[in-house]
This record gives sequence, structure tokens and C-alpha cells, in this order.
Amino acid sequence: MRAIQISEFGGPEVLQLVELPDPQPADGFQVVDVTAVGVNYADTHATENSYLQAQTLPQVPGSEIAGRTADGRRVVALVGSGGYADKALAPSAMTFDIPDGVSDGAAVALLVQGLTAWHLLRTCARMQPGESVVVHAAAGGVGTIAVQLAKAWGAGRVIGVASSPDKRELAESLGADVTVDANTDDMNAALRAANGGQKVDIVLEMVGGPTFDGSLRALAPFGRLIVFGMASRQPPTPIAPASLMVGSKCVMGFWLVDCIRDPGLLVDPMHELMQMTANGSLRPIVGNTYPLSDARKAHEDMRARLTTGKVILDPTAGPAA
Repeated sequence: MRAIQISEFGGPEVLQLVELPDPQPADGFQVVDVTAVGVNYADTHATENSYLQAQTLPQVPGSEIAGRTADGRRVVALVGSGGYADKALAPSAMTFDIPDGVSDGAAVALLVQGLTAWHLLRTCARMQPGESVVVHAAAGGVGTIAVQLAKAWGAGRVIGVASSPDKRELAESLGADVTVDANTDDMNAALRAANGGQKVDIVLEMVGGPTFDGSLRALAPFGRLIVFGMASRQPPTPIAPASLMVGSKCVMGFWLVDCIRDPGLLVDPMHELMQMTANGSLRPIVGNTYPLSDARKAHEDMRARLTTGKVILDPTAGPAA
């Protein structure tokens, strides 16, 4: 099979197209002929070994795939690693059937990023109707779904933060009530202005650095800031725990891997997301799509903030012209 393999750590240049033996079925696992591979920002950290857990070499990256099983079922699956390939070994417990009317790309968008958006709002922030919700990277894979879910679940005001006019327009088309330029010099002031001069209740944050710092200052009493990434690779200012007492603020992290220990944390939200997509109340945005052989370009564009929605690798496509 064709696969993208990492044999040394580094930037996008370490992603190499190779030929590897096909995976073999095993107890509790099935081989899937891959039609779509999800690319996540975490993958760009994995290539340089800067992610939350140490990486090993050699490695075929990619944690989520869509495709067909040997018996012809259309499925999506969380595979841990090995997804950047023509074929992948999928654990049965983390494999989900794709309903009619849901494309492979949309289904892949519901895995890591859809489940992350669901848990950010429901499990971590415990969003209540009427609350204000800030979504950073609102035109990205998690952001485009989080904006829609927050709106569907009754947020009082959804504030999307994105880096270009086109991205902010996309966030507004998905339900953001107002948008903020991610490049603003004062995120605290910008978020409060976007919320009618008031502090905000919930912030979904994955940038780090000054963006985190300004977002924390913008939190209302009993506000919650949920961290799910650090795309800027710049740490925020350290927090003195006592400083959270004034305003009774909460800072919490989220990592989807922690949900794998309890299948119910995956199955039930995935069922809801699939049904919302099938009935048209949720629209996963399938954005930039690249042939498998162009995985390096996909990572380069993602790191340069040139992508929107769910970034996909297509193993069935030939090299780009």
C-alpha cells in the first residue's frame, strides 16, 4: 500500500510517500480501504515530536479515516495512527457507520474535530442557553462545528475569531453573531467590544500566547476558558492560581484521547453529530483537499493558516497538477 511515513522528526518536509505492506485483520480490528483521511493540527506537532505524548519512529501519522470495510460498509474510524495510507487498521470499538446522505469528508470532520467541539461545549464548558461563546479559529475544523453547535444549543452570542475577512465571513455564514480579527493587538478589548462591552462567559482557545492572555482577561465572573491546542507554539503567561479566584474563573484543558477510555463519550456524541448532519441541522465544512502524496503541502498550508474547515487527504486522487 501507499503511505506517508515519518522516519525523522522535523517540519512538513519529513512526510515521505513510501510503499509498505498492507495491514492484516486482527481480533477486534478490521482493514478499511481508505477514501478520506483527516488532517489535524495535532499532526503538525507529531511530525516534530512536540505533541502531548512522545512520538515513535518510523510512524505513519493520521488518527482518523473514512472508507469501506471488506463487507462494503461505509465507515469512519479513529485509528490512533496509520491513517495517512491507502489502507488502515481500524478498531471495531471506534468505528462508526456513515448514514446515507453524509459524505465521507463530512463524516471524517465529525471525528476528532466534531467530537472535540461537542465536548468543549457540553462536557467542559457546560454551556447554558443565553451565554456568550467565543470560538477562536472559527473557520477551522473544530471552529466551524463549534460555532454551529453553540448557536443550535442556544448561546446568547457567538463570537467567531479568525485571521482573514474570508474566514470571518465563513464563520458568520455558519451562525456567528459577530466576528473578531485574530490579529488584533488587544484581544481582551476586542472580545469585550464584540460582546456589547460585556465580558464573555465561555472561550474555546487553541492559539496560546497573547491570544490566551487576552481571552482570560475577557472572562466574565464564573467564565470558563477551555484550552484545546496551542497553534502559535507560544506558551501563554503563567497563571497564579489565586488570580482565578477573583471573578471565580475556570481554565480547563481538553484532549479527545481522554475520552477513549469510556466508549460512551464517543458513541453517544457521534450519534448525535451524525444525525444532525444527516438532517441538515449541522454542516461540517470540508475545506482544502489534497492527494495523499501532497501531505507535506497540506501541513505547510495548515501551519500558514491558509486552510479552512476540515482538511482532507484523498488516497484515491492522483498527484496535484
